[in-house]
Amino acid sequence: MSTPQSSPPSTGTPPPESKAQSGGSTNWSPIVALAAGIAVLVGSEFLPASVLPAMAADLGLSEGTAGLAVAATAVAGAVTAPSIAVLLPRTDRRTVLTGLLVAAAVSNLAVAVAPGFAVLLLGRLVLGVAIAGYWSFAFGAGTRAVPGRDSVVSTSIALGVTLATIGGVPLASLLGDAVGWRLVFGVAAALGIAAAVAVAVTLPPVPPHPAAGMAMLRAALANRWLMAGVLGVVLVAFGNFAAYPFIRVAIEDVDTGATVWLLLAWGVGGMAGNLAAGRFAGRLRVVVTAAPLLLAGGLLVTATAPPLPVLAAGVVVWGVGFNMVPVATQLWVTRVEPERVESALSLQVTAFQVAITLGSASGGALLDARGVQAAFLLGTGFAAAAGLLFAALRVPRG
Repeated sequence: MSTPQSSPPSTGTPPPESKAQSGGSTNWSPIVALAAGIAVLVGSEFLPASVLPAMAADLGLSEGTAGLAVAATAVAGAVTAPSIAVLLPRTDRRTVLTGLLVAAAVSNLAVAVAPGFAVLLLGRLVLGVAIAGYWSFAFGAGTRAVPGRDSVVSTSIALGVTLATIGGVPLASLLGDAVGWRLVFGVAAALGIAAAVAVAVTLPPVPPHPAAGMAMLRAALANRWLMAGVLGVVLVAFGNFAAYPFIRVAIEDVDTGATVWLLLAWGVGGMAGNLAAGRFAGRLRVVVTAAPLLLAGGLLVTATAPPLPVLAAGVVVWGVGFNMVPVATQLWVTRVEPERVESALSLQVTAFQVAITLGSASGGALLDARGVQAAFLLGTGFAAAAGLLFAALRVPRG
């Protein structure tokens, strides 16, 4: 079957002329603010992986059960990602993005004071709603603020994810060990408020697409190329999150003193992967195929509990591979469905969140039953399957 040809993603009304187009320099502050927001949200999503042993012990849970804090976030995201645009078809996207960051701050505060698993779970569900909506709208808001720079906007927003893993995950682990896991979530709440203010101040108004709503979503669901890519996203994200909530457990099985610097190494690899995906976006089929295969290789090495230098190499390759995925798949779905970007991205987000839910729950069950190696081998298989699927799909030309 033939592939659709790409055109610039439509966000509804024509964007205002950028400063770059009118001869001045481009104002990148909205993109920086959007990236900061996603960094706070993703950092918050993965905080349980940084403080899992202490959080589980404090709440009287097994580590596998505590890992469901990641799954709970994903459940809420999977349900709400495609429905937020339907429920708010006419609301300015700047207002929505700001409100979602405030909601994330409230959710982190709830977790920080949680007396037990029920409140923890509720807070994480609210965070899932915030993440799903923000991911769905941030790209369109960014391309409106800086028209004609889609790959740069995608890379910049995904760079926020990488910075969260480079700085947030290891620092949260270190801070959690020093002063307790609850303070870590309190700091995340404060950062969420700061990010909300930055988005509200720097981002221009972003009117919704005139066709936003159920009709747009139905049309996107009918695009078989898009849905094939969504399946690929499910597979690769499942592979990662069957293992990622338990990365600290895997590292400590080899060397308990290496936790912080290996988490940092994962993040450094992630930055390299993020930048590489943007740099080579013109060869999108290669990038979107290579990313899951690198992830599979990194997980396989990490699963074998090798000597520390080999483990470090595996963790870095894992970081490179997975952090290529958000940029590559975001660009992939917007090429396949350029006229319904908001709905296409909401389905990408749903795919991620469904996979996070299933992956972390499956990995947690295997961790409790058979140990961390079994969870990582499960992730390896799913990531490899995603690479093979994307290799079989033709990518629309940019």
